[in-house]
Amino acid sequence: MRHVHIHVTGIVQGVGMRPFVYREAMAHGICGWVLNAGDGVHIEAHAPADALDAFVAALSEHAPAAARVEYVEVVDLAAHGWDTANEQGFRIVASQDQTAHTTLVSPDIATCDDCLRELFDPADRRYHYPFINCTNCGPRFTIIRSLPYDRAATSMNCFPMCPECAAEYADPLDRRFHAQPDACFDCGPHIMWREASVGDEPGEAAALPAVGTTRETSDAIIDRCVELLAGGGIVAIKGLGGFHLACDASNEQAVAELRRRKRRSNKPLAVMVRDLADAERLCHVNDVARGLLAGSIRPIVLLRRRAACESGGSPDALALAPSVAHDLPELGIMLPYTPLQHLLLAAAEARGMHALVMTSGNLSEEPIETDDDLAWERLVAAGIADALLGNDRAILSRYDDSVVRVVDGAVMPVRRARGYAPQPLALPALDGTAPCVLACGPQQKATIALTREGTNGEATCFVSQHIGGVENGGTFDAWNAARTRLEDLFDLAPAALVCDLHPSYLSSQWAREQAREHNLPLIEVQHHHAHIASVMAEAIVAGQLAPEARALGIAFDGTGAGTDGTIWGGEFLVAGLADFERAAHLRTWALPGGVASVRDARRNAFALLSELGLLEHPGAARLLDSLDEQTRRVTATMIERGINSPRTSSMGRLFDTAAAILGICDKATYEGEPAIELEAAAWRAFSSESACPAGNMASFSVTESSRPDDCHVLNSRPLFEALLEGIRAGAAAYRLALDFHIAIARSSARIAREICAREGIDTVALSGGVFMNRLLLQLLTRELKDAGLTVLVPQTVPANDGCIAYGQAAIARARLAQTALR
Repeated sequence: MRHVHIHVTGIVQGVGMRPFVYREAMAHGICGWVLNAGDGVHIEAHAPADALDAFVAALSEHAPAAARVEYVEVVDLAAHGWDTANEQGFRIVASQDQTAHTTLVSPDIATCDDCLRELFDPADRRYHYPFINCTNCGPRFTIIRSLPYDRAATSMNCFPMCPECAAEYADPLDRRFHAQPDACFDCGPHIMWREASVGDEPGEAAALPAVGTTRETSDAIIDRCVELLAGGGIVAIKGLGGFHLACDASNEQAVAELRRRKRRSNKPLAVMVRDLADAERLCHVNDVARGLLAGSIRPIVLLRRRAACESGGSPDALALAPSVAHDLPELGIMLPYTPLQHLLLAAAEARGMHALVMTSGNLSEEPIETDDDLAWERLVAAGIADALLGNDRAILSRYDDSVVRVVDGAVMPVRRARGYAPQPLALPALDGTAPCVLACGPQQKATIALTREGTNGEATCFVSQHIGGVENGGTFDAWNAARTRLEDLFDLAPAALVCDLHPSYLSSQWAREQAREHNLPLIEVQHHHAHIASVMAEAIVAGQLAPEARALGIAFDGTGAGTDGTIWGGEFLVAGLADFERAAHLRTWALPGGVASVRDARRNAFALLSELGLLEHPGAARLLDSLDEQTRRVTATMIERGINSPRTSSMGRLFDTAAAILGICDKATYEGEPAIELEAAAWRAFSSESACPAGNMASFSVTESSRPDDCHVLNSRPLFEALLEGIRAGAAAYRLALDFHIAIARSSARIAREICAREGIDTVALSGGVFMNRLLLQLLTRELKDAGLTVLVPQTVPANDGCIAYGQAAIARARLAQTALR
């Protein structure tokens, strides 16, 4: 007989691990106990050696689907320490909070098939219960207050279980054995309905909310919600991590009104459909996308839309309002992931609605709302929504929906949030670094990251959910809340800080103040080095890149403070984790008015053509005609005198310029809109070709440095001269947009090939917001691979600024390790 202590670590709380351990113990004849603690799951086991070996193997091999077992440590205990008289059988004991909080918590999990069957089974006692869940699904991270994960440490603590739920909770053979959010109509949370009365002015109070305490009242609320949506109304609907604003996606008037109220004129809106069949009526769905849509996370998946001609007037075709995503080639689709959403989509289908717009419940540039009273005040009373469908279960962590896309068969994150965060990411093994590094992230698409060192030099990195643009008090509060949440929940105390070197980012200013106040090491990191380091760190962890290797990083982005005082964004960096050298970059030009030129791409285009000596070209006539004489005069003066005209080498701004010159998009109503519209135009030309067209547009000329330690400068004059010649010759704008993409890809690959040959490098890492452009990413990747180079692209964090905190953490650890060796 052996008597052992077993410690299981990883994502082992909130996934039904203790019930699973209990069942395995019973099956293998194990005596002992299991408990949750802050550092994982602990088991004491007494059994014959063979049975114990089989039991330990099962802990990893047959763990619950939502679990991620990272390590199973087995320590033999003294045999005489086992009291056979008093310790027979196996039991679950009360959780302990006396260990370090190093365990991992499961993200929220979409409604499982078993619960879905019960939800629509009239004979089941949870028929139509909007909060049905079990150990395999339901809320997790958004309701947890502290570790270990027990009901008392969640927002379910104010819902005492009824006798029937308590019996399920205590039954080891039940699917709800120790399911912390377990509840029913008799004892659990309930939905609540409140709508603005007809004729109410914004800000006026409305009647007290209706509460769905019974199946009948709950169904009535859902029916009223769907009735309002079918009539063109807008409803704020509470989800797992915050509110959505919903309307009928086929009703153009409703979608246009939602855009007007939310102040979101052009940015595409996400759509929720009931099942895969409806998703396939709207978009092309391959096997990878199908798994994402119907899996346990259920992010928004960006899918290629079906062309109108593919529907051919079929009665099965699903029509969407034109302004849902305008003329963009992709559509953001998701399937229901909560019981309430399943009920709403089923009731909507009964009324002939097959798709609902589900966009974040907030004003543009503000954090998503999570509290019912504040959501009423800011969404309904403020006149954005007509009604509120809330509930009395508190959301303790704010989470947007995650967004992903599939590129060449691989999943690439666009926004890492619900379902993915805060699952930790690995970092390369290093010695001599700080026990915990806090990476403060960027300003746009902000996340934060906290590291934890392991015993053998390995490290994990807790990257927060997407927070958004940290540019005002509300979003900075959300940033701070995410930071303190991770620090408190996982007992992480930063011993070093890392931030972007930009002088004005709120998160960087905070980091500098904290470093001074607490005498902590502060590492300031160049923005685009963080982009490239994020991809390199992923590759090192995956064994695709040696830890000490250098790679050529191509960082194509919109904005990032450079080390020379200019705005970078079209960069070729020879990089390691700790440092980098700038090998080449776009020739800089002035951005008159700074942000004003980002919002009005015509000013940006005017400035670039002015510096390239191309304003007088006949192809520029449309651009010049679109700007009034005073604007042209003032802009020219600002450029000439250097008044509020920072210089930039940004590839993002180069794409904006092309969009404005071609008349595709003059102004940005949301981040990156001109470049996004340029890509959409290029896809229209691409889809009309049987294969990638040859493309014959000139691109960059390279000004080589006279000194070997200086970088090369890429002059875009040949590229824009060719673009203007195409306009003069009468070529279609969408055709020229495609030629522009091809020219950028081919010339970038040529430059990369030359740098790699000179530096003895065979690996290229791609990152930056411009690589959200799927067409450019695919074209450049193919060109680089054809040149015999290995290409690294983001895998677990986005190519956009959502990767910056992870990259900062990787750089900071590498620099701290270097310092320790000196």
